Amino acid sequence: MKLLIVDDERKIRELIAKYAVFEGYEYEEAENGMQAVEIARATDFDLVILDIMMPELDGFSAAREIRKAQPSVPVILLSARGEEYDKIHGFELGIDDYVVKPFSPKELMLRVGAVLRRAKGVAPGEEKHQTAVIEDMTVDFTARRVTIDGSDIDLSPKEYDLLFYLVRNRGIALTRDKLISEVWGYDFFGDDRTLDTHIKLLRRQLGDYAKYIVTLRGVGYRFEKA
Repeated sequence: MKLLIVDDERKIRELIAKYAVFEGYEYEEAENGMQAVEIARATDFDLVILDIMMPELDGFSAAREIRKAQPSVPVILLSARGEEYDKIHGFELGIDDYVVKPFSPKELMLRVGAVLRRAKGVAPGEEKHQTAVIEDMTVDFTARRVTIDGSDIDLSPKEYDLLFYLVRNRGIALTRDKLISEVWGYDFFGDDRTLDTHIKLLRRQLGDYAKYIVTLRGVGYRFEKA
């Protein structure tokens, strides 16, 4: 497994690299967004750790360009700010996780491991082509594709995961803890606001089909049966 570590502060890069090596990862470093994009265009990575506030090209823009070269590479953003806008903007770009500085390098490595496990691909038992049809919306689990009226809906990786889990369990009341555990993993270090943000973004993407995601006050969410 190879990581790309991007931060304009050398000491932070060295700290992350030290723990990455200890966990058995290979790595390359970049000190700004432009350099990170150039490296990502030439070399494939299993995950990118990317600071937001950098000279020349900020983390959001760098993530967007890196994803053009490597569409499925997981990205973890680092930021000295904990603003909700940063998180929402990052999730809209399809960012897999978000870590606020100062952070524990050990916790960061746990997050790296969790994101990599979720990014491995199709889970065992899903080899057979599986789809669900709700009116004119088709959810293709195997192809990881969602269409409405025949047109593809462009979702972030986590929005796909969340929608797929909701649809697979349609008609069932799902608690917030259950959704976070199943979609983000038991070792997720965020909070309920992360789930709410993704539900909000997913509803926006689904348009008229957002009506199927029902909020259960004080409990969680349920995807209604057609």
